[in-house]
Amino acid sequence: THTKTAPLPTYDEVLVCTPNTEEEEVELIVRRALSSDSQNQKIYCLLGAEKLVYKVSKQLESHFFRLLQSSTVPDYRFIIFCNAKAHNSYVTTAFDTYKVTIPCYSKTEIQAYLSTHLKVPCGTAPIAQAFEEPYQQNVKFVFSDQAGMGR
Repeated sequence: THTKTAPLPTYDEVLVCTPNTEEEEVELIVRRALSSDSQNQKIYCLLGAEKLVYKVSKQLESHFFRLLQSSTVPDYRFIIFCNAKAHNSYVTTAFDTYKVTIPCYSKTEIQAYLSTHLKVPCGTAPIAQAFEEPYQQNVKFVFSDQAGMGR
């Protein structure tokens, strides 16, 4: 359900898929979602699952259904996001019976939600002031063609 107070997902709840995503990464998030520890209200997500290569897609299906049979968690929370136009994706086909269409939110609604959850408390993150934004956020993406050496 949609709520403005729901927190953003944590790092261990989301796997952003690419053609380089490995089987071990997919298995780990499926295990997290279907383990008895998943009762902590977390929602585990695969984003862009249509980008998985065929071999990893097959393993996702295999791990999911195998772990589902042995799981004692009746109300697990595991969401696989796929591009609706990716009709040739193995993941889309394998999980077709679980398919649902999610409601679309406007850009304004999404920005309002993010601005609420990404706001920097006053005086706690001076680095956020380096970005000229109408509101200070504690998350920024900086892309570079060269390695940053951890800086």
